[in-house]
Amino acid sequence: MSMSSTRTAALLAITAALTAHPAFANDVVRLGNLRFVQYGAVSYMKELAPKYGFTVEEKFYDKGIDVMADIKAGALDLGAGAADAAIAAFANGTPLYIVAGLGRGGSMVLARKSLPISKVEDLKGKRVAVLQGSAQELMLYAELVQHKMTWSVNPGQDVVIVQTKAAPDANKLLEAGGIDAVCESDPYASQAINAGYGRELVKPYDTPLGEPIRALVMSKALYQKGDLAQRVLRCFVQATRTFMAQPALAEKYTRETVFTGKLTHQDYVDSITNGPLTTDITVPYVQQTAYFMTKYGAGKLPIHPIATDFVRLDLLDNAKRK
Repeated sequence: MSMSSTRTAALLAITAALTAHPAFANDVVRLGNLRFVQYGAVSYMKELAPKYGFTVEEKFYDKGIDVMADIKAGALDLGAGAADAAIAAFANGTPLYIVAGLGRGGSMVLARKSLPISKVEDLKGKRVAVLQGSAQELMLYAELVQHKMTWSVNPGQDVVIVQTKAAPDANKLLEAGGIDAVCESDPYASQAINAGYGRELVKPYDTPLGEPIRALVMSKALYQKGDLAQRVLRCFVQATRTFMAQPALAEKYTRETVFTGKLTHQDYVDSITNGPLTTDITVPYVQQTAYFMTKYGAGKLPIHPIATDFVRLDLLDNAKRK
C-alpha cells in the first residue's frame, strides 16, 4: 500500500470513529434535578452527554417528590432526589428504578443561634421545620425517636413539626424567628451557620437509619432502552468522577451554573465536606430506609416496598467497570 493510500485509510478510520453513533443523534434524556451541592455532578452530565451520543434537557425542581411526580407523568426520564422520595414514588405506582447513588450525608439539625438550645433534648416544646417529603424529614423523626420525643404537625406532642414546601423556606423562618430549629440539607444548613443565625446541634447520622444517600432514578421506559440507559449511566459515572478528581472545576460549575452565582465559596466548601459525592447505593440501604419510612409514617406508603423490586444496579456496575 502506498503512503497516500495509508494516510487516506487512516483518515477514513478517524472519520468513522467520530461518526460512529449517527443513530444516537436524536436521543434526548429529560432530567429532573434539585439545587443542592451534591447534585452538581448530575447537572454536569449535560456537558459530557454528547460524547455518549445523547443530549440532556434539564429542569430544576424544589423537591424530590415533584421530580418523581413528573417521572410518573412521563415528563421525565431521569431524576435526582432523596431515596425516600423514590421509595414513596414507587410505592404509589411510579414506574421507576433506583440506578445509582449520588451523594451521602449532607444534612444537619440546626437551632436558632439566639435561643438556649444546645442539644437535641432541648427541642422539646419547640417548633422544628423540615422540607416535606425530603430525606431530612425521615432523619428528623429518627433523631426524635432516639431521644424519646414525640412529634406532630399540631400542638400537643413534644415537638411541633413545620413542613415547608421548598428548601430555602426554612432558613427564612429561622432567621425571622418563625421556627426554633430545622433539619435541613446543605448548602442551606451551612448558609444559616455562616450567616450567623443558625447553630449546629447534630448531624443526624447517629440513628439506626444511618447516613443518608441520595438516589439517581431512571424511568422504567428509559431503563428498558438498554443501550441508551447504559450510556446514560456511563455519562453519570464520568461526571461524578470528574467532579471528585477536579474539585476546582466542581466548585466553579456548581456555584456558577447550578446556583447561578448565588452560593459563596465557604458555603460550597462546607457543604461538599459534609456531603461528599458518590455513585454508590445498596439494596440493603434502600430496604432499611423503606422500613423506617413505614415505621415512622413518613411518605404515607400504601404498601411495604421491597427494594429488590425497584433497585437495579447492573447499569452502574457495568459503567464503573468501563
